[in-house]
Formats: sequence, C-alpha cells, structure tokens
Amino acid sequence: MKKYFLGALIIAVTFACNSDKENAQQIIDKAIEKAGGDNYKNAEISFDFRKGSYKSEREGGKFHLERVLADSTGTQYRDVVTNEGFTRYYKDTVVQLSDSMKNVYANSVNSVHYFVQLPFGLNDDAVNKELIGKDTIHDKEYYEVKVTFNVEGGGADHEDVYMYWIDTQNYNVDYLAYSFEVNDGGLRFRKAYNPRTIEGIRFVDYENYKTDDLDTPLTQLDDLYEARQLELLSKIENKNIEVKRLE
Repeated sequence: MKKYFLGALIIAVTFACNSDKENAQQIIDKAIEKAGGDNYKNAEISFDFRKGSYKSEREGGKFHLERVLADSTGTQYRDVVTNEGFTRYYKDTVVQLSDSMKNVYANSVNSVHYFVQLPFGLNDDAVNKELIGKDTIHDKEYYEVKVTFNVEGGGADHEDVYMYWIDTQNYNVDYLAYSFEVNDGGLRFRKAYNPRTIEGIRFVDYENYKTDDLDTPLTQLDDLYEARQLELLSKIENKNIEVKRLE
C-alpha cells in the first residue's frame, strides 16, 4: 500500500511539473503570437538606438543582424552577426579581430536586437521556461514566467536569468527583469511603454530600473517598483523603426 501511494505521488508530482512547463510554453506562444508571430520570421527590421543604426533580416531560418556605429575617433564600422558568426567591416574591408573581441561585439549587437524583438526569441532551443505563478502590478494580473538558458546554444550570457510579467488577458509583455553576471553582475527591471505596431509587429520602449541589493530575488522587483524603491537608470528608446516584409 505504501509503495502504491509513493508511486501515485511521484506520478502526480511529475504530471504537475510537466503541466507547468506546458503552461509556460503556451503563455510564451500566445505572447509571441500577440506581438507579431510569423511576421518576425520573414522581415527586415531597421531602427536607431542611441548612437547606432541597426538592421535585422530573417528569412527561411537564416538571420543577419547588423549595427553601424562610430568609435571615439569618428571611424565608422559595420558589425554583422549571421548564422556563420561575427564579422566587422571598415568600409568594405574585413577588420581582423581576436576571437574574444568578436564575442564581445557579437554579444553587444545581439543584445540590442534581442530586446527590440522580444518576446520573439523565447522559443529558441536553448531557452528554458518555467511558470512561477501569477502576480499583480498596479491592480493588473500577470503571469510570471522565468527564463533560463542552456550552456550549449545559450551564448556568452547563458548564466543570465530573466523574469517576464505577461498580461493574463492580452498576453502583452509589460514588464521584465533580469540578473546578469558580466561587469560584476547586477539586476535590472524594465517597464514597457510607448507600444506601437508596425507591419504587424509590436514594438515598445523601456524604462530601465536598477537596485544595488544584488540579493533581491527577481520575483520581488515588481513589488519594489510599485513601492518606488527602484532607481530609474535610463530609458531604452528605439527610434525610426521600419519593417519590410520579405517574400
């Protein structure tokens, strides 16, 4: 009888865990669909962010991420990330770089494109999703979905952990938070604002907040935000966004 009860308990726990994973997947699927769905997969997206001009192309499973940026001397470079790797150009000439610097520049380019196109990308093979539960921010109910990354395919920042607050009614991603390890680590909380839809794809800007208490769990950052105990670090504004659909 005890053995039977233990077996039933294990099955129940396993089913519950699988159910959570399925629910998290369904929520992310709906969030991606609401934000643009298949429109992301065959599109050229260009925009300006701070001092750089960015462009991405996705077509048939292939991607091309680009940034044009001038260094401190005014010299302009074009950085390109594709399925094959990273290349820096000065005019039409390939700039020779060490592998370590290639990784630094590639991560910088990829990070900007990643945030601009959220939640697209959350179904990549290296992404792990977990439904933490539900919470409210300013009396609105949200799913809390935790995202981690596998070492393989997760990039140089695979140790970063993300939390997404997804509206339970319309599946918009209104808030996100993340912990990062580079540059001695840190925590960030972002509030989406200025939503606009261009050629079927939803874009937002962000208020970018921080806390100096690095022991704060990600799940508590929304409470600190509501209590106005986070410091506004910057605003993430993407300008001159254009979308061109590729056939």
